[in-house]
Amino acid sequence: MRRYRVIAVCAVLACLSACDGSAWAQGFGLYEQSPCAMGRGGAGVALPCPDGSSVFFNPAGLSFDKTEFGLGGAIIGPRGHFKDSTTSLVSNLNDRWYPVPNVYMSRPVAGRAALALGLFAPYGLTTDWPVDSQGRFLGYKSLVQAIYAQPTLALKLNEKVSVGAGLDITYLNVELRQRVDLSTQPLPALPGLPPGATFALLGVLPGSDFANVNLKGHTWHAGYHLGVLIKAGDHVSLGARFLSGQRIGVDNGEIKTTQISVPYKLPFAIPGVAPAGTPLDLLLQPQFASGGTLSNQTATTEIPLPAQFVVGTAFQVTPRLKLLLDYQFTRWSMFDVLAINGQYLKSTITESYNDTHGVRAGTEISLGAKSVLRAGVDIHTAAAPDQTVTPNLPEGWRQEYAVGFGRMLSDRFRFDLAYMRLVQPSRAGRTTNGGKAVPTAADNNGVYSFGANLLGMSVSMIF
Repeated sequence: MRRYRVIAVCAVLACLSACDGSAWAQGFGLYEQSPCAMGRGGAGVALPCPDGSSVFFNPAGLSFDKTEFGLGGAIIGPRGHFKDSTTSLVSNLNDRWYPVPNVYMSRPVAGRAALALGLFAPYGLTTDWPVDSQGRFLGYKSLVQAIYAQPTLALKLNEKVSVGAGLDITYLNVELRQRVDLSTQPLPALPGLPPGATFALLGVLPGSDFANVNLKGHTWHAGYHLGVLIKAGDHVSLGARFLSGQRIGVDNGEIKTTQISVPYKLPFAIPGVAPAGTPLDLLLQPQFASGGTLSNQTATTEIPLPAQFVVGTAFQVTPRLKLLLDYQFTRWSMFDVLAINGQYLKSTITESYNDTHGVRAGTEISLGAKSVLRAGVDIHTAAAPDQTVTPNLPEGWRQEYAVGFGRMLSDRFRFDLAYMRLVQPSRAGRTTNGGKAVPTAADNNGVYSFGANLLGMSVSMIF
């Protein structure tokens, strides 16, 4: 038992320190919360995996006769690029692998109840581009970490129906890094300058970085999770779950800025301001001083974590073959705008996301008393509309193909392994706002291509 406690503590620390989720489910959702379910293409709301992951997939599916502990996760390797339609220049995503760990513990109580705790990250995002990538002025690194700690209670109402509910205690961490293009910045209203003039009037070329901006913030919030599981017959089960949406306000954000030197000088004198030949760096310095628009400052923002509803069924076709089918709805329309309210620097990014629909189909084939083979596929509609496919989240309609394998190593220990390939058709998008507060699809200036490999592994203890 002491060893069990040590493993549990280490698992919690690993989850809290390593959850760098990547936005390679729809929107910035992450469904790879169990290698067992991952091998089925994520299907399983009506057929729980024997690793405690019902805490996430369906709280009603906890075991009422066995204690389960699961420690596992997935590593995600996104690969992609953006190709400019005019110049044919290509910007590649940095090659990175991102861990998404999860931990589950459940225990039956009095035969008709079960208590559980899960640590997982159902929402997460890391998009990491080179600092000189074409889309750096919209963002070259975006990070969202939503780590859920979910205490859960399941009740067995009768031999056919069980229900479950959990409280989602959410820790949210966000970060956005971007560069600022000097050529697009407005010049002060001074005599002799035309209205609306920008630094391009002074000979500053497009793509001239003069500031690096880094927004960071974190906070806590709470939501809930509900589930029901019905044994409709000896060979058929039905299940449904609901994950509540959360709108999380980050009130303790910080914007940190760094001035970047530019090689330009004032081409003509501005009376009362500076003589011709003055380095523009000197003229820009006041913006970075205390109280300037680009000074270090506090900020607030709001991130939505959308509601999910999943319903599905599982069939025991033969003693060795199971088939699973799930439908998933995610309310991504919650992600309408992203407002960043600094003390002096303010912006509102229109996202206008759409609700998404997905179908997951999976199978399990018994290879004997100790081993099982899995396979699955899922298809999802796109959350981002055409006008908001950007380097911060270049997602789209996609398919995922998965295989998995599970084996009982002993009476107490189980090993599960899964591989998934994510395929997303190339999609038109943009690396600039086109000088508009609300860009349209007409501002798309290139094509994003994307795919990812995902590998999941877990060890479960059953006793």
